[in-house]
Amino acid sequence: MVRTMSLPDELQRIFDADRVLLKAESALLHKKGSEELITLLERETHGALQMEDRKEGGMRLERLADLCAQVPGPRMTDALIAILDDGEPRVRVAAGEALRDLGYERYAEVARGIERALDRNADGIAMSELPWVLAEIAEPSALPLIRRFLDHPSAEVVAAAIEALAQMQDPEALADLERFVGDERIVTIEDFEDETKTTLGELAEDALEMLGVRQRSKD
Repeated sequence: MVRTMSLPDELQRIFDADRVLLKAESALLHKKGSEELITLLERETHGALQMEDRKEGGMRLERLADLCAQVPGPRMTDALIAILDDGEPRVRVAAGEALRDLGYERYAEVARGIERALDRNADGIAMSELPWVLAEIAEPSALPLIRRFLDHPSAEVVAAAIEALAQMQDPEALADLERFVGDERIVTIEDFEDETKTTLGELAEDALEMLGVRQRSKD
């Protein structure tokens, strides 16, 4: 006869599992800068991104995002950006938060990782997420880096950069926003579970309005 565990027993299992997890993580990260650990995390990240079982892959990527953020070095930043390119929203949230928290502590590592992604002309979901990461960190040097996203061939990436500039509300971004007024490229903007179509020009006008420069023209 199978014994059904009581609710207190089930809760205790969760506490025990958390204790085992913390102990295992501490042992894994004992030598943070070791080549063996960095290679392992890189390999596991690549493997999880390629897994056919996306539920299992997503679970692993969420954990890997947390682990990679705790290991210094450019290869781990690149791994986080790769995780940020995953199609699962929960995974991207985990990677974005990890990059943001890493940026608060070691901004130069994040900035250089983003520069590498831009230098290799990366395209994908991550390139639409990175301007937001920079805007949340809000370092003074973030503005020149976000400007580079404005020249990306993807209109969706440009839209993310425009919105990130609006969030930062830096007066130095006025000229960057002005150049997109009248841009008729259509983009999709996600707002929680809703999606709306707009143009880059309309986004730029909204951003300028937020900065108190102009009012949207009315038909």
